[in-house]
Amino acid sequence: MEKSVLVPIAYGSEELETVTIIDLLRRAEIKVTVAGDNEMVTFSRGVKIIPDVLLSEISEYENFGAIVLPGGSQGVDSFIEDEHLFEIVKYNIRKGNLICAICAAPLFLTHHKLIDETVTITSFPDVKDELNHSNYSEDDVVESKNFITSRSAGTAIDFALRIIGTMTDIETAQKVAKEICYKY
Repeated sequence: MEKSVLVPIAYGSEELETVTIIDLLRRAEIKVTVAGDNEMVTFSRGVKIIPDVLLSEISEYENFGAIVLPGGSQGVDSFIEDEHLFEIVKYNIRKGNLICAICAAPLFLTHHKLIDETVTITSFPDVKDELNHSNYSEDDVVESKNFITSRSAGTAIDFALRIIGTMTDIETAQKVAKEICYKY
């Protein structure tokens, strides 16, 4: 599996989820590209982050080992409306790449019908009904086919470590967990 990850961010994305994902994947020596909807992105609690590139600069046909969508309701709403992001994700699904979404971000997958009922997902509890997806789990992190979903900021470390373990190996995930004194 290609060791590159796209992390899109938009106004209102959830900062704890986003930074946890970026930090832990980079500790695992996975190339992470943070692509924003603006040159500086303001997150749900006012934190501002400068992305590596603008999302509009990413080719719709760029191949990533994984795309990881952070939550945050306003950010996810922006993702849903972003036709360019939809095309990037759709292309990477066709390539069999890993697609990951945490908190409210699984709404992007169901809204665009990128998953079917054979894929088990989880999400932030408040968006469960809005997902309208019958194969739903309340587990903290769910891996099903080439999708990994997770519940919220409180599960972000386990989510990121699962992505690392899937993209590399369990030993790398355990090494990263040990570096941050986290039991995994």
